[in-house]
Amino acid sequence: MADLSMVDALNQALAYELAHDPAVVLLGEDIGVNGGVFRTTAGLQTRFGNQRVIDTPLAETAIAGTAIGMAAMGLKPIVEIQFAGFIYPVIDHILNHASRLRHRTRGRLTCPLVIRAPCGAGIHAPEHHSENPEALFTHIPGLRVVTPSSPARAYGLLLAAIRDPDPVIFFEPTRLYRLFRQPVEDDGEALPLDSCFTLREGTDVTLVSWGGALQEVQAAADLLAQEGVAAEVIDVVTLKPLELDTILASVAKTGRCVIVHEGSRTGGVGAEIAANIAERGLYSLLAPVQRVTGYDVVVPLFRLESQYMPCTARIVAAVRQALEA
Repeated sequence: MADLSMVDALNQALAYELAHDPAVVLLGEDIGVNGGVFRTTAGLQTRFGNQRVIDTPLAETAIAGTAIGMAAMGLKPIVEIQFAGFIYPVIDHILNHASRLRHRTRGRLTCPLVIRAPCGAGIHAPEHHSENPEALFTHIPGLRVVTPSSPARAYGLLLAAIRDPDPVIFFEPTRLYRLFRQPVEDDGEALPLDSCFTLREGTDVTLVSWGGALQEVQAAADLLAQEGVAAEVIDVVTLKPLELDTILASVAKTGRCVIVHEGSRTGGVGAEIAANIAERGLYSLLAPVQRVTGYDVVVPLFRLESQYMPCTARIVAAVRQALEA
């Protein structure tokens, strides 16, 4: 079992599916010869050929439209969008075609399409390279929206996304690509979609997060532990559809909840989670649900991006506020 970065784990998952399923095909800008802008697909074209790993023109709309047609005809295309900020031209095809194909054909056709996109700030990149538009896609019926927080979860979740018969938007936190390594077994075992993972048990407060923000959440939990506060940490993983039972059970145990995400605050996934806690778990709460999020602004250039992203200090402050209520 090798110690892999997230980039390595994603590459390994793609290679596994290309080797074991002849219907799988990769499309994207510079993913073949160059191996992708982050080298996530490095070596795959050499190994599997340019009919399976296809370099496309710089045309996101055309890539998505082509991939949907391929999926409708029985292939399993995996599209790479170089940065999440480049995905907006693709929304037309996703919303009007990919997400509706099963409904429109009354189940005769499905759309086993995965769209991968690096997302989020923290790598000192400019506008359109640091955005996290996850909430836009959770509002589209017929889509799954998934984001991993570690190499092992990236491997298992990507396998599950590829094998899903319906379209999946797979957001990969860019700053996690090479941040740390962990053992990942190349066994082809998929992790369950539509499920949360409890990363840390606790009794005093529930910390709910996903993707890159879990780094700061885990650090906050460590700091709180030094103060005698036992925080339970939940990785949501699948943002659409939300698996709420794990979150509600945790809130019933702790009585307090802080939700942390990098995407902008208004209409964010955190608001949906908070609303569901209010509807289904209100009597468990000992304090109002707190949210620590990005702001309702364009992600700033790198001198200010650390001010935009949720930090450990903001998370700890929110927990203290919940504990004081």
